[in-house]
Amino acid sequence: NWSTLTSSGINAEYGGAAQQNYMGLIKEMLFACLNDPDNPNVRFAAIRATCAFLTCLEEDEAKRHFTDFLKPMLKGVEDCVVAEDDDGPLKSFVELAENLPKFLRPGLDQLMEFALRVIANTNLSDNWRQLVLEMVITICEAAPAMIRKKDKYIAPLVVQMLQMMTDLRDEEDWAMEDEVEDVDSDENCVAAEAALDRLACALGGKMVMPHIIQAVPPMLQSKEWKHRYAGLMAISASAEGCKKAMEANLAGIVMACLPYITDEHPRVRFACCNALGQMATDFSPLFQKKMHSKVLPGLIHLLDDDAHPRVQSHTAAALVNFFEECPQNVLLPYLPNLCQKMQGTLEKKTLELVQTHRKLVLEQIITTIATIADTAETHFAPYYQSFMPNLKYIMENANDKELRLLRGKTIECISLIGLAVGKEVFLSDAEQIMNMLLKAQTDDGEEMEADDPQISYMISAWARLCKIIGPQFTAYLPVVMPPLLRAAQIKPEVAIVDSDEQVDEDEGWEFISLSDQQRFGVKTAGLEDKNTACQMLVCYARELKDGFAPYTEEVVKIMVPLLKFYFHDLIRSAAAESLPFLLESVKHRGDDYVREMWNYICPELFKSLQTEMEPDILAVVMESVASCVEVLGVGFIDGLQMEELVEAMKNHLKKNYDKEEERKQARKDEDYDEEVEEGIEEELDQDDYLLGKIADIIHNLFGVYGEDFVQVFDKLTEYFVAMLALDRPSLEHQWAICVFDDLIDFAPNSAPKYQQHFLQPMMHYLSDVNPGVRQAAAYGVGALATKFPGAGSPYEDFCKNCIPSLVNVINDPESREVENMSATENCISAISKIFKHIIGQDNLDEATVVTWLSWLPIQEDDEESVHIYGFLLDLVESNNAFALGKNNTNLPEIVKILTEGIINKTIKSDDHPELMARIQAFILPLQKNEAVWSAILAKLPDTHKVLLSGQ
Repeated sequence: NWSTLTSSGINAEYGGAAQQNYMGLIKEMLFACLNDPDNPNVRFAAIRATCAFLTCLEEDEAKRHFTDFLKPMLKGVEDCVVAEDDDGPLKSFVELAENLPKFLRPGLDQLMEFALRVIANTNLSDNWRQLVLEMVITICEAAPAMIRKKDKYIAPLVVQMLQMMTDLRDEEDWAMEDEVEDVDSDENCVAAEAALDRLACALGGKMVMPHIIQAVPPMLQSKEWKHRYAGLMAISASAEGCKKAMEANLAGIVMACLPYITDEHPRVRFACCNALGQMATDFSPLFQKKMHSKVLPGLIHLLDDDAHPRVQSHTAAALVNFFEECPQNVLLPYLPNLCQKMQGTLEKKTLELVQTHRKLVLEQIITTIATIADTAETHFAPYYQSFMPNLKYIMENANDKELRLLRGKTIECISLIGLAVGKEVFLSDAEQIMNMLLKAQTDDGEEMEADDPQISYMISAWARLCKIIGPQFTAYLPVVMPPLLRAAQIKPEVAIVDSDEQVDEDEGWEFISLSDQQRFGVKTAGLEDKNTACQMLVCYARELKDGFAPYTEEVVKIMVPLLKFYFHDLIRSAAAESLPFLLESVKHRGDDYVREMWNYICPELFKSLQTEMEPDILAVVMESVASCVEVLGVGFIDGLQMEELVEAMKNHLKKNYDKEEERKQARKDEDYDEEVEEGIEEELDQDDYLLGKIADIIHNLFGVYGEDFVQVFDKLTEYFVAMLALDRPSLEHQWAICVFDDLIDFAPNSAPKYQQHFLQPMMHYLSDVNPGVRQAAAYGVGALATKFPGAGSPYEDFCKNCIPSLVNVINDPESREVENMSATENCISAISKIFKHIIGQDNLDEATVVTWLSWLPIQEDDEESVHIYGFLLDLVESNNAFALGKNNTNLPEIVKILTEGIINKTIKSDDHPELMARIQAFILPLQKNEAVWSAILAKLPDTHKVLLSGQ
C-alpha cells in the first residue's frame, strides 16, 4: 500500500504497541521497497518512511533490527542527489542523523566519502550541496566523538567549507552602501561559514584548529580578495568552538590578522574587523588585556575610512565588541584620544546626515560611544559636554520615519552616558531629556506604531533614568507604564504549515520541523520588544519598591503566565526574576494582600520549578523561589505549598543523582575521549550551579523557619547524605556540607540528630583538593564551635581534633592563591571561633597566639572578618600579653592588620558598625599619646597613614 510509505501512514497503521507485533512485516515491507529495482520513487518514499519509523525507536533497538537497511538507504540517498529531483529522502536522512547518529556508524565511511564528493561538486546546484553539508554537520553535532574517531575526513571537510566560503559575488558598490540588507542564508559563503562555526563547536579546537591553521595562511596570502576575505572570516567562525586551542596562540593569530586592517580591498578590511571583533568577544578579557596595544591603534585609524562607510561602520562595531568586556584599567589610558576621535567622528557624521541623509556610520558610532561610556563609568564625566549637545540635537531633530532607529540608538546612548557619569553630572540635562522622551511618546496624542524601533530603546532608557534619579522617578510612571505594559503583553503569531509551503522568512518567521510533512513557525517580530519590556518591569519593581505598588497587580498578572512562555527564554527569566520584587513592593499593604498575591504566584512558580528545561532559566526560577521565601517570611507558605516545594527539590536531587550515573556510563562508552570528558566537566559545572541554587532555597527556608523546618528537611536528608559519599563528585560534597552548615546555624538544637551523617565527612573534607569543599567544611566546624560553646561542649573534642587539618590548609604554600583564598580564610575563622568559644583565650600559649597573628590580615571574606578581627580585638581589649607582645611591641602590627582590613574592604563601616566602633575605641587612645602614635605610624605604609589621618 503506497500510502503507508509516509511517516504518518506507517505510524498510523503500525504505531505504538502494534510495532512489536508487526516488526517483521514492517521490516519486510520497507526492505523490499528500499531495494525496488524499477521505481526510484518507491525507493525514495521508503527512505522517508524508514527514517520516520527509526526515529520512533531507541537507538539500540534500531541498531539491533535495522542495521542491514543502512546500505540500501545510503544508496537511495545518493541516487536522489544525482537525480536532483526529490530532496525529501535527504531531509529525512538529516533528521535521522540528528536523532540516531550512531545507527549510521557501519556506513559512516560510505556516507562521508559520498558527502565530500557532493560538497566539492560545483556542477550540482547549491541547495543540494548545502543540504548534504547540513547532514554532515548534523552528524558531527549529534555524535562528535564518533566523528573524531574518523578524523581522516575532517581536513577535507574543512577545506571544502573554506572553498565554499570564497563563493562571493563581486558587488561594486558594496562598501558604499548606506542601507545594509540581511545576509542571504542561501548563499554558499554564508551556509559554509555557519557550518564551520558549528563544526568547531561540535568537534572542538583540538580536532578542527590544526586544519584551520594549515588551510588559512595560504588563503591570506592569495592575490584573490575573496580568499583573503574567507580566510579571515574562517578565523571568526571557528573562534568560539576552538577557544581553548586558539587561546594558547592568540597573539600569533591576532598578529596574522592585523596586516589586513590596511588591505587594499574594503571587504577584506571588513573581514579583518569582523575577526578582531569576534575574538574580542570570545576571548575577553584576555584579548583586551594582552592585545590592546596592537589592536586598538589599527581600529581607531580605520575609523577614518570615510570612502567606505560599511568598513567604517564595522570598525566601530568591532570597537563595541572590544570595549563591552574590556577591563576599565585597559580602557582608561586610551580614553582621552578615543573620546577626541569619537567626538570628531560624531560631529562629522551628524553634518553628513544633515547634508546627504547618510546614517549607517552615525548609527554605529553612537552605539560605540555608549559602550565606551558604559565601561568608563564616572571617568567619562570630563567628556560629557563634548558629546551631549550633539546627541541631544539628534534626539530632538531625527523625526523622519527612516531615522527612527538612529533616534532610538541616540536615546540609548544618552541614557547609558547618564548612568555612567551619575546623577550629579547628568542632572542638568535630565529634565530636558525626560521631557523629550515624554514628547516622543505622547506627541499629538498618537501612539507609536507597534513596529517602531524606538520603543525598545525608550523602554530601556526610562529604566536607566529610573536608576539615575531613584524614587522621584515614580512621577513619570503614568506616562512610562502604558507602552511598557502593552509591549509586555505582545502575543506571538504562530502557525503550522506544510513542509513544502513557502513562507517569507524575511518577515520574521522562524520554523522548526515537526515531521517530514509539517513545520511549526513563530513570528519573532515583537518578541524582542516584549523581552525588553519584561526586563524593564523587573528593573522598576526592584528600584522603586513600594513606589511601584500601584502597578503590581497588573504586572503580576502579566508575569506569572509568562513563566511558561516557551517562545523566548529571557522572557521566562524576567518573569521569574520579577516575582520577589513584586511581593516586596506590596508588603506595606498588609499580610492579607501579600498572601493573596503569593497564592496567585505560587502554583505557576512551583510548576515552573518542576518543568523548566533550560538550565540557565531553571537557575533563575530557583533564585526566585529562594528570594520569595526570604521576602515572605513566616506564615505565608502553607503546608501543601511546602510539600510541593520539597517534592520539586527531591525531583531535582534525584535527577542530579541519575545524571552522575549516566556520566559514569558515558566514560565507559566506545566513543569516550578527552573532548567527551570536557563536555562532562561542562555539564558538571552546570549541575554545580543548580545544586547551589537548591542549597540557597534550603538556606532561606532554614533562615526563615529555623527549627520548624527540620521536620520538612527530613524528607530531603537521604539525598544530601548520599551526596557526601566519597565516590560522588566534589560539587555534591560542597553543597551537601553547606546544607548541614545551615542546619547547624539555624536549627542547632536538631544538629545532634544528624551528626552521624555530617561529622566525619566534615572533618575528612577539610583536606579535600577542591577549595569549595574545604571552605564549606571549615565553615561547619566554626559553626559548631559558635553554636555549642564552652568547656564540655558536645563538639569540643571534634573541634579540637579538626585544628591540625585547618592549620595544614592555612600553611599550604598555595593557600593564598586566588582560588584558595576563601577556603583559607574560612579555616582561619574556624580556628578563631574554636579559640574564642571552645578553648578560651586564657588557655592559649604564646606560640599559638603568635602563629594565629601571622595569618592576618585576611583579604577577601567580609563575612568571616567579623569573627576574625573580633577575636583579635578580644585579645587586645583584655590586654593579652602574647598578642600585644613584650612592651606592646606588636601594636604597630595590630594597627596595620586592622587598617588593612578597612582598606581591602573586609571591614566596612556600613556592614560592621560594632566592629568599626571597637576599632575606633582601640585606636583613639593610641592617637592621643603622641610618642606612641608616632612610633606606630613610622612602621606603617603610606596608604595606611592616609587612612588613619582621617580617623
